[in-house]
Amino acid sequence: MTSPYSRIPALEVRERAVCMCDHGDACSSFAPGHALHLIQARLASATPSDWADAIVAEADTRSGFVIVRTLTGEEIALWNGTGAAQAATPGTPVALHERYHVLAVGAQRFNVLRG
Repeated sequence: MTSPYSRIPALEVRERAVCMCDHGDACSSFAPGHALHLIQARLASATPSDWADAIVAEADTRSGFVIVRTLTGEEIALWNGTGAAQAATPGTPVALHERYHVLAVGAQRFNVLRG
């Protein structure tokens, strides 16, 4: 005796996926500016010559933007949704790894989006 084939229909995707940090929860995305992936952190630490020292010029905790000024005087706007602006207050020395999009604030590491 065979059972009838019951096909489960595919669900139609109606909305675009949204990261949980947009709703105040823990970040559920590894896209630039969201959660830092373990591989991303390891790649940044394995290439120490790519780190650039900088000083935080501005930090806006509402929007998540941090503006850093490198030692050469270049200003770089960075966005992070997981708390970089809270950790990087103006005047704080930081390090930026542009190749792997990592901002180091003391012992903390953040995935950043250059804006």
